[in-house]
Amino acid sequence: MSRYDRQTRLPGIGAEGQARLAAARVLVVGAGGLGSALLPLLAGAGVGQLRIVDPDVVEDTNLHRQTLYRMADLGRPKAAAAAEALAALNPDCRADPLAARLDPALARGEADGVDLVIDAADSFAVTYALSDICLAAGLPLVSASVTGWRGYAGGFCGGAPSIRAVFPDLPPRAGSCAETGVMGPAVAMLGSLQAQMAISVLLGRRPSPLGQLMTLDLENWQVSGFRFDGAPEPEAPGPEVVAAADLAPEDLVVELRGTLEAPELPVPQALRCDPAGVPQLRPGNGQRVVFACATGLRAWRAARALEAAGHTRTAILA
Repeated sequence: MSRYDRQTRLPGIGAEGQARLAAARVLVVGAGGLGSALLPLLAGAGVGQLRIVDPDVVEDTNLHRQTLYRMADLGRPKAAAAAEALAALNPDCRADPLAARLDPALARGEADGVDLVIDAADSFAVTYALSDICLAAGLPLVSASVTGWRGYAGGFCGGAPSIRAVFPDLPPRAGSCAETGVMGPAVAMLGSLQAQMAISVLLGRRPSPLGQLMTLDLENWQVSGFRFDGAPEPEAPGPEVVAAADLAPEDLVVELRGTLEAPELPVPQALRCDPAGVPQLRPGNGQRVVFACATGLRAWRAARALEAAGHTRTAILA
């Protein structure tokens, strides 16, 4: 117990709490900036098993904020490099890497049998897909997002309201880190906050971080938060998030990207359509319309536009 002496001295942890951490199984989606901060903290705290899912490789533009990696890791899959670093940090922690892009079909399998899901992917489609899966399964979800100098972290599902209850709609526009830039310390702080929330959930601490949202603005030096325990799940939750494996032959699949951005259609029968033309689509009665784009944002807006035109059975292809 000498490794964990400083945290087991805290009230409410002790040997029993440390044993709970050692027995915990956690799915971590994303080994980028947020993951680089939270993964070493979870492994250092003695969390027994971490399943790390990330499709990307380490690039030099990552290193200013993804401090888990080194120059020697350039070109390596992030999931594998992260698992290797965690094994060197704490051999008590089993880190299992999976270099794959998460979609709802893969997420359902990976979430089976875990105690907690952490969303560190910073992707609209992944966040909503994980929230839907965790809400249905009663699993706690700790999610965070950051861009520029700002971001949030919160605890959802597992008895608390879902992402859709707090964020029933997406912003009209949003940029990725590559497009808008991001500050490394902001990412590290929010990743650390995710780690603390995750550990508190695994220990059963009260008050629980489930039902709590924390926001951080390092440009204006503001930290705030609020509880949303009573937030109702929306009656019209918006488009579902589906995987390619979930598509049915009768679905109307609409590709919103042009041929330069997406030369190949997601499925042969897909229709290519400019987002401005979505309200003019005429799907069959009860037919599901599935929109595809790069990040999910255009697909979400297109689904909302079609819903406003009277067709409510929509989905996003993640």
